[in-house]
Amino acid sequence: MTVIHSALIVSSGSIEQDGWVRFDGERIAARGTGDSWRAETDDTVVDARGGVLTPGFIDLHCHGGGTAGFDGDVEEIRAALAVHRAHGTTRSVLSLVTAKVADLEGQLATIASVAEDDPLVLGSHLEGPFLDAQHKGAHDEALLTDPTAERVEALLTAARGTLAQVTLAPEKTHALDATRRFAEAGVRVAVGHTAADRDGALAAFDAGASILTHAFNAMDGLHHRAPGPIGAALARDHVTLELINDGVHVEPVISRMLFDAAPGRVALITDAMAAAGAADGVYILGSLSVTVTDGVARLTDGGSIAGSTLTMDGALRQSVGACGIELATAVDALTRIPARALGRDGDLGVLEAGFAADAVLLTPELEVTRVWGAGTPLAVPAGN
Repeated sequence: MTVIHSALIVSSGSIEQDGWVRFDGERIAARGTGDSWRAETDDTVVDARGGVLTPGFIDLHCHGGGTAGFDGDVEEIRAALAVHRAHGTTRSVLSLVTAKVADLEGQLATIASVAEDDPLVLGSHLEGPFLDAQHKGAHDEALLTDPTAERVEALLTAARGTLAQVTLAPEKTHALDATRRFAEAGVRVAVGHTAADRDGALAAFDAGASILTHAFNAMDGLHHRAPGPIGAALARDHVTLELINDGVHVEPVISRMLFDAAPGRVALITDAMAAAGAADGVYILGSLSVTVTDGVARLTDGGSIAGSTLTMDGALRQSVGACGIELATAVDALTRIPARALGRDGDLGVLEAGFAADAVLLTPELEVTRVWGAGTPLAVPAGN
């Protein structure tokens, strides 16, 4: 058993002073305040010294880090996961960019094998190939295609029940039928990389889609007479809106506006590619060359933003600092809200008895000092 005490606990939209949490194996056994933790004899005692203790961060949308991508082999996947776990991400959905369907089948199978061995991996996310060419972002246009029934079934079969999310442009041929089939299979469908107007996006949300892929990016903007997919997402209470809050993809004032417009429905994501936690330089994202300069990733040919080098703790600091989001609200956007988006709000995303023993200890400046996943230490940065 492990107890972490003398912490500022931020969980479930609230803040508690001088709190403690006790782990028993992979689950939280108890939570309290003051010295009441001393009633038990624990194998490990961690004095938080007034640091901030939050649930483990859950990233719905991440492509890699540490020079490795989630479209690689098992060792590359593990290397990329290690980078993000050191920054507080305890549960991850592994995202794949557009590729040939046959190649995606192989990548999905590899992730399925990793997920079977590692419960901290929540499955895979197909960000493509069912996207609009005019809003393709960092996806290879030549490989974009329609979500026919045959392709949908092939991808579901390859994932062996581990496909967690798929991004679709609802205007693609067969897209609404595909949305219904994916949703029936338990896959969260996201509207994104789309030319859809409000009505087109609403049709997808009403057919079973429940996420908006990186709001504002790779879609038409929020216009006062043409609200587009963002307005459609705001109009449907069951929709979670992803946000890449790195100060590059979305201006702080717009990020703040989204939090205000969709309270309890914004999920912070990284959309990180292989350069996260690594040096500037030239990388490959899917089949495309990406140049990273001063931490900003752009396609070498054309200059479109190509994912990010963001980590989840960075998204937290950006939200609280530059955007002025309340700490408890920002933490929810990293924890409880993404858990709910995946249908895992019964066991992930909060620090309460019976939930997974996933936690992040941060300094008052929101720098990560310790990370636990399923009760096991994942990261202890140097000097802690």
